[in-house]
Amino acid sequence: MPRAKTPRTPKPKAEKTENKVLQMPETVSVATGNGNSNHSPADIQSEIRRRAYELYESRGYADGGAEQDWIQAEREVLARQSKKHTA
Repeated sequence: MPRAKTPRTPKPKAEKTENKVLQMPETVSVATGNGNSNHSPADIQSEIRRRAYELYESRGYADGGAEQDWIQAEREVLARQSKKHTA
């Protein structure tokens, strides 16, 4: 006697893997002496993103250094912002 077929459950479809992009935490802000910030986190993040791309560009668009570019860009932008606020 042939076996009864059991209903198959479909395999879950693999979700598309997205490129992991380092992002600044939402709570980061560069404060002035009175506790207010002249730049929103979104402004600072876009500035960091732009600088990281410039660093990537200067490396000849070579892959594999995105995290280092982002960290260096973050340091530069935040240092520049803190100098503006202390002056």
